[in-house]
Amino acid sequence: MEQLEALTGQFVGMVWGLPLVVLLVGAGIVFTVYFGFPQLFMFKHAIDIVRGKYDKPEDKGEISHFQALMTALSATVGLGNIAGVAVAVAAGGPGAVFWLWLAGFIGMTTKFTEVTLSLRYRETAKSGHMHGGPMYVIKNALPKQFGFLGWLYAFFVILSSFGAGNMFQSNQMASIIHSSTGVAPWISGIVFAVLAFIVLIGGITRIAHVTEKLVPFMVALYVGGALVVIAANYANIPDMFALIFSSAFNGTAATGGFAGIAVAEVIKQGIRRATFSNEAGMGSAAIAHAAAKSTPIQEGIVALLGPFIDTIVICTITALALLSSGVWSDGSVAGVELTALAFSSVMGTTGSWIITITVTMFAFSTLISWSYYGEQGVTFLFGEKGITAYRYIFVVFVFLGAIANLPIVLNISDGVYGLLAIPNMLACFMLMPRVKEIFDDYKKHLKAGDIHAHDPTLF
Repeated sequence: MEQLEALTGQFVGMVWGLPLVVLLVGAGIVFTVYFGFPQLFMFKHAIDIVRGKYDKPEDKGEISHFQALMTALSATVGLGNIAGVAVAVAAGGPGAVFWLWLAGFIGMTTKFTEVTLSLRYRETAKSGHMHGGPMYVIKNALPKQFGFLGWLYAFFVILSSFGAGNMFQSNQMASIIHSSTGVAPWISGIVFAVLAFIVLIGGITRIAHVTEKLVPFMVALYVGGALVVIAANYANIPDMFALIFSSAFNGTAATGGFAGIAVAEVIKQGIRRATFSNEAGMGSAAIAHAAAKSTPIQEGIVALLGPFIDTIVICTITALALLSSGVWSDGSVAGVELTALAFSSVMGTTGSWIITITVTMFAFSTLISWSYYGEQGVTFLFGEKGITAYRYIFVVFVFLGAIANLPIVLNISDGVYGLLAIPNMLACFMLMPRVKEIFDDYKKHLKAGDIHAHDPTLF
């Protein structure tokens, strides 16, 4: 078992190595330049769309722009924002924050591309439910010889939903609750399995109703706590920003027991953690957005906001709390514990409780959103008739994840999750001209002020 664990660990390392990082970052840069920096020039328009300014009764879909964004964010805003950023700063030093910003910025255009395509090539089932995502883009837009990639993507999504999207989340919830309250993991497992089942039986509509309330609350609680930490250490802020920019290009010198970091490691940590957190390039968020009552370009523009909120706002605030409090160089703790140390350094036990509550909410919201992603993979492979069985199995895995220590399963899942980027990025690159065509036409109509008169089948 130890050898198998080591082997699967190597598999994760290979998948999430430099080639994948280069692919995702390179794609983001290409999309950003090719589409003319939409994350800058369409940012305000994205907010207007979310507010409903451009809603039309004839738009197809099941949930609103806001609900789609919150559902996608509920899957991305999670442990990566708390533990992942702590790992990046601890392993890569303050300079990793700069590269995290860069990855978040270009990831906004990647999300725009994959979500636009997801809505453009989504399907409506006989039941009236909308189905979309990279597998449907591959099926409906690429030549038939690429069809096997759609099947692979759907299969990878199902595996990822059970591992990284389910068992890892329930394990972390049960673990932090046990360490904070002493409640046995099996009890937490039962409770969260029941809660998950109640949400999942309602499908995307109920998931959206839960996430539109849960996500704003949990983000406000976590960000509020982090801002208290930053405010208490406001005198360190100027030096903190100077350190971020200097060490981004020069590495990090040793600080006490903290080892010096080379520039290559700084870049790798910042970009990898940002990518893992906001999921830009994975195509998973495009599955949630595909259910929106929207047109392809408008929902793609809405999706720009995802990496901004997830990475540029929430991940940054986590990093600033770690740096301003000075705990980032403490080599005795890591991950969630390091973030908890930053909070408790200012707020005492209250800070630790904030982390406990937010980790639980972040993990649960990720879990229910990933269940929908897995459902869409099942639907693509087996039809809607397979959804009910999938939901029951998924709920069982919530309980198993809480009580089991399964590093091998999680390693395989994390590795498979990274593989989602390959078919998704291939489809995005091949269909870039189509996205640009409808995007340029949309901008022309928007500038002319007749955006409501366009052909909804085009945009």
